[in-house]
Amino acid sequence: MKTLSDNNKPGFILLIDKPIDWSSFDVIRKIRSIYKEKKIGHAGTLDPKATGLLVICVGTKTKEIHQYMNLDKEYIGTMELGKRTPSYDTETAVIEYSDYRSVTPQLLIETLQRFKGQLKQIPPMYSAIKIKGKPLYKYARRGKEIPRKERTITIHEFEITGIQMPFVHFRVLCSKGTYIRSLINDFGNAVGCGAILYSLRRTRIGTFTVDNAFTIDELTTKVSNQGVVS
Repeated sequence: MKTLSDNNKPGFILLIDKPIDWSSFDVIRKIRSIYKEKKIGHAGTLDPKATGLLVICVGTKTKEIHQYMNLDKEYIGTMELGKRTPSYDTETAVIEYSDYRSVTPQLLIETLQRFKGQLKQIPPMYSAIKIKGKPLYKYARRGKEIPRKERTITIHEFEITGIQMPFVHFRVLCSKGTYIRSLINDFGNAVGCGAILYSLRRTRIGTFTVDNAFTIDELTTKVSNQGVVS
């Protein structure tokens, strides 16, 4: 059950199901306009092409935002084999096509085992990480490649949930700081034909689930009445 019963408090948590093609900041801006509250932040960004759970901290709850950012996250998604793009997803144009027909389900499952546990990962150029005060994606859009430091991440669970070549459906449970686009890019390179992230949905952050999240339309409709959505 989704409830707005806490929104009279000076600080509260709001779960939002982010729509596709909205940035995480677009969501923050919309919620600010709904609540007339400046102190609002999210506990972990989502790319514009991704959908799913955003944990929003409002008012005094923004002081606790880091404890929510540190929680593990669960995603479901689809990769497309045989393609490479600069952003590792569908946001940018394909720069390379490869033949994926030799990739078997057995190879996919065997390769999957190499992408579990602690891994070293290089963040993508198309990301919001700041270098010299600018997010990396601004350099990327100008065709500049900036050296990035490896990060240690943990992939707790990584499973294939369906195969419809060239599309491979998956579920991932991972630590904070994991870029699923980079994970899929590395996985595609490991199977030999490349892969891009075709779609992504965040389903869980810690114990918070997207099933209990409001869509933007639901929130806009219900907030004025302090209502309950069942």
